[in-house]
Amino acid sequence: MSAVPQSPTEAFPAFCEGIQYFADSYPEIDRLGAAPLLGPDQPALPGTDSDAAVYQTLLAADALRYLTLQITGSKSSGHPGGFASSADAVAALHLLGHRNMVTEVGHHAPGFYSAMFLDTSLEAMGIHTVSEMRARFRERHGLLGHLSGAIPGLLAPAGPLGQGQHFAMAGAYLHRDKLFPVTIGDGGLGEPYIMSAFQHFATAYPDVTNYLPVLVWNGYSQEHHSMVSLWDNARMTAYWRAHGFDEVHMVDARNFADTPDAPVYADSTTFGFAARMAFTSAILKAADAAAQSALSGRRACLIVKQLKGAGVHATGAKSHNLYAHHTLDSDDVKSGLERRALPIAAWKVTRENFRHAGGGPAARVAVTESTRELPSLDGLPLTEFAVGENHIPTTAFGHVVGEVGKRDPLFVVTNADGNEASGMANINKALTIRHPTADDLYFQGPSGQVYEPLNEDACAGLAVGVALFGGRSLWCSYESFAINGLPIWQTVTQAMAELRRPTPATVCLFTAGALEQGRNGWTHQRPEIESYFAAMMRNGNVYPLFPVDANMIQASYDWALKQKNKGIVITASKSPLPIHATMAQSYQAIDDGAMVLKEHKGSHTVVFAVTGDMVLQPVFAAAEKLAEAGIGSRVVAVVNPRRLYRPHDVLWDSVSEPDGRFMGDDTFKALFHGDALIAVSGGPSAPLEPVLLRSQAAQRDVFCWKRGETTASPQQLFDFNGMNAQAMHERALAMLARAAG
Repeated sequence: MSAVPQSPTEAFPAFCEGIQYFADSYPEIDRLGAAPLLGPDQPALPGTDSDAAVYQTLLAADALRYLTLQITGSKSSGHPGGFASSADAVAALHLLGHRNMVTEVGHHAPGFYSAMFLDTSLEAMGIHTVSEMRARFRERHGLLGHLSGAIPGLLAPAGPLGQGQHFAMAGAYLHRDKLFPVTIGDGGLGEPYIMSAFQHFATAYPDVTNYLPVLVWNGYSQEHHSMVSLWDNARMTAYWRAHGFDEVHMVDARNFADTPDAPVYADSTTFGFAARMAFTSAILKAADAAAQSALSGRRACLIVKQLKGAGVHATGAKSHNLYAHHTLDSDDVKSGLERRALPIAAWKVTRENFRHAGGGPAARVAVTESTRELPSLDGLPLTEFAVGENHIPTTAFGHVVGEVGKRDPLFVVTNADGNEASGMANINKALTIRHPTADDLYFQGPSGQVYEPLNEDACAGLAVGVALFGGRSLWCSYESFAINGLPIWQTVTQAMAELRRPTPATVCLFTAGALEQGRNGWTHQRPEIESYFAAMMRNGNVYPLFPVDANMIQASYDWALKQKNKGIVITASKSPLPIHATMAQSYQAIDDGAMVLKEHKGSHTVVFAVTGDMVLQPVFAAAEKLAEAGIGSRVVAVVNPRRLYRPHDVLWDSVSEPDGRFMGDDTFKALFHGDALIAVSGGPSAPLEPVLLRSQAAQRDVFCWKRGETTASPQQLFDFNGMNAQAMHERALAMLARAAG
């Protein structure tokens, strides 16, 4: 090995600057690696049988391993081991022309960055050489520790385990002519969501098969053996077949070992050249066969059984993470780089193959690198109800949702607990629950647009995946159960904040609030979920909306449908409630952030700042009690609290599609100035933080949810939580007394 090219006559490619070690030679390089097989008119390997195709796939896998260790070693940080055992399959799929690849494993990020470097995608962010890639790995405005929405050519973020399959299925749903491979680690296979999500999607969409799970079965998780490490090949095959896969293509490195005592999890990079070629050939053929099946209507998966850390600085769980002592000069990292070093000719061939795979760099050809055209929603029919009438907010909302689905055939609604139970049976009637059993009584059939797995992760996952990939979707849930779907919603919303293209906002509706779930008890009373979104408001692109009635919920959804790269959460009741605002007032309240619902003149002014709809009932009653005593009040609906922050409170200018509209001080004072301010929420107090931050009232207090209980009515829950009209009335009087004293 040497740190510089050996032949002074051999041109040194500029992109190779920063590669620390080059090999003097490589077996068969002159015969099988003399010229790249891919080119401007050849976007994929011409076949899988030739020695040259196998050989150049082997070079690509070694190049990916080398770069992964080189860039992680440069920062003594990152995760090389898991990706290393998948490198053969990843290389094969790229060279077969499949560029729309996602992953369930955020720790595989450096390998995915290496692929984007080799195909020149990273040049879009100013990374042209390995030195530049090393410098910007795990740095701000660089290559994040885990995949994000900011990296050219990479389709989806990857953070918590158990998410990547949703992106693959969403991509397949929207783009039926392309393959969406997704790498899955056997450490993450213990997440229950992965296989159940595949199973339900396969049942609901039997005709959508163009996604390809690639299980990286390497025997280890982050810090120990994986929970499936003792399974044999037959059991693993049966497991995938039991979850709806017609074909299981498994390649076990042990079967190609050239020594009789190979361990159960073998490292193909330790084999002799002939054995390595045989293993790579098997990978290439299996990847191609699985891909062709997936694109032809058969659900297929590819399983690569190979020791974790194959070809890097260590093996097993010890290869997972680099620590401070893992420097480029440490013996383990240095020897790993030397073992995987390639000659300059191999780098040239590999660069050209990646550059032309699939028709060009992923930053140009991946489906998420362009804005997807959508059917028009102009002139949606909204129903304006008269002020004072009683109507169910969610039912009015459902009517609009049905119209969206009729205009956009790929629009999907997801719900785990049932639309009908949330007052939105009209969605099911208009769009049909997607189910293999046709039954008009339940509005279900095999071609519906309503996706109902009994799993909030699967509901949220498909909905946010569709939005991220350029489609329209809606996730509906009881707020009490939605928490199980929020990790992927948060992942995608954060990714949307840094996307390089506009995409429809990811929209949710949370119904059946705690106050409507009395007899179900505390198990169905989890309004604390609103604190989650309140915290995310400061992210810059998250908008919890609290419409007060059936008019405003329609306006809220119409507004949400026009937004890009935002996370929008609408929270509303499924009970008949009074109409407080006209449609015009509703739109204004959403834009401004708040509106006055009722005002009484009196000796003093108590301001009630309220999020929610049903909780207005005790507030109005308290205001009437104060009026009887000659005390004035102003009930202000806080509809869009994100608008009520001050600009410096929110990272609004750091996101793509920035929205810098905030309520001005004069308007804020006109709404919220008074002798006392009482913030009221049927959920937690967190969404009202912007009001409490900006209020200059000497007396401020909060009425909000504390915890649930089994009750017969909303009023009993108000009483239990100390939120009834009498308590608010008494608190207001005490606050005014303190202010006077």
